[in-house]
Amino acid sequence: MILTILRGIALAVALAACSAPDAGSPGAGGPPTEVVVMGMIHSGHRTSEIYGLDRVRAIVRAVRPDEILCEIPPDRLDTALEQYRTTGEITESRVRVFPEYVDAIIPMMEDAGFVLVPCAGWTHEMSDDRRAKLSEWRTTRPEESAEVEAAQDRADAQLAAEGLDEDPRTIHTERYDEIVRLGMEPYNRLFNDDLGPGGWDNINAAHFALISAAIDRNRGTGRRLLITFGAWHNSWFMDALRERDDIVLRNLNEFLDEADA
Repeated sequence: MILTILRGIALAVALAACSAPDAGSPGAGGPPTEVVVMGMIHSGHRTSEIYGLDRVRAIVRAVRPDEILCEIPPDRLDTALEQYRTTGEITESRVRVFPEYVDAIIPMMEDAGFVLVPCAGWTHEMSDDRRAKLSEWRTTRPEESAEVEAAQDRADAQLAAEGLDEDPRTIHTERYDEIVRLGMEPYNRLFNDDLGPGGWDNINAAHFALISAAIDRNRGTGRRLLITFGAWHNSWFMDALRERDDIVLRNLNEFLDEADA
């Protein structure tokens, strides 16, 4: 299923090829690329006592990535980086909503020595279309909308009840992913096709096409790539990454003892 979806995302792959840095000429016979998925909690990083911005910085330092495959669209990253270089402030609308980039990762780039690779498949038009349709469907498709919202609310509540919602040690577990899958199932089943590119499977496929292209460019280099998207994307990405036989997929929890030392 995942591979079938990915074959239809040729545009995303083309964007990735144009947007990310050249890692040289990777060889199939070289050491496998290491991939780490780091689920983010976005605005929660500013308030969380468990997964605040200081811990984000510490984890990134412990992982020591060569590249960070970030939740920023290819057409937004250069603007954000130029704003930071010239003013020290990022006002680009699709980037400023993510404190993990604005307050932690982008300011760390020069000293930490990694490169940011934009891998978000969102466009402004897709986001607006999704928002408008979901708003309209609350009136025109009320039962389906209620089922979707109730499932997501239950998932949020279950994550909080089990203490899984903020701690990176619990975010990067099968239990967390299981709850998210259940929470997103009605949304994906009922709305994915009608939302088009902004549907759950569809947008994750677009994200992952960009991620996969970055991995392909690093094949055989032994480099370490860190994927930093919202944590609810983790399960989709992990399922897709497990289908690859050319990478070493490492769990973020392997690095947390060093980060917390």
